[in-house]
Amino acid sequence: MTPPRIRPPLVADERTQLIGWLETQRAIVHWKCEGLSDVDAHRSVLATSPLMTMAGIVSHLRWTEQMWFEVLFLGRPADGPQFSEDPEDADMMVEGLPLARLLEEYGQQCALSNEIVAAHSLDDVGKHPDFTSAGATLRWMVIHMVEETARHLGHLDTIRELLDGETGYY
Repeated sequence: MTPPRIRPPLVADERTQLIGWLETQRAIVHWKCEGLSDVDAHRSVLATSPLMTMAGIVSHLRWTEQMWFEVLFLGRPADGPQFSEDPEDADMMVEGLPLARLLEEYGQQCALSNEIVAAHSLDDVGKHPDFTSAGATLRWMVIHMVEETARHLGHLDTIRELLDGETGYY
């Protein structure tokens, strides 16, 4: 089921607006994948970027959420394909993984990220000792995830249009 695409209130506190915009972008990720077959979700449309598929981007976004909120912010172990040195972009290697499973894992990761954000001050700083980026505030990390998700939504827009002509914003 696609989460509702609801913009945050025009007047609200900072946390409500930040999380509201992040949730809107996350919901659009699901919407962009609606009705897409697994074959199309794994089909590359860019010869020079074979991993840049709908499924690959969903996986990348899932692991990016995990990296910023669990690893860098909370200081948990740096586990996951994005920490692999060989091959690069391992978080986008999803051959054989159904799109529905990738979207479900993404949704679960986003829910965990929301719990982490809700339990901390936006002024709190990340804790992982091995990464310079962990020195950012939670506020910075949330803003970055809005940017990261929205940037990849542009990729999803383009890929979806090239796959089957589907277009639309929000």
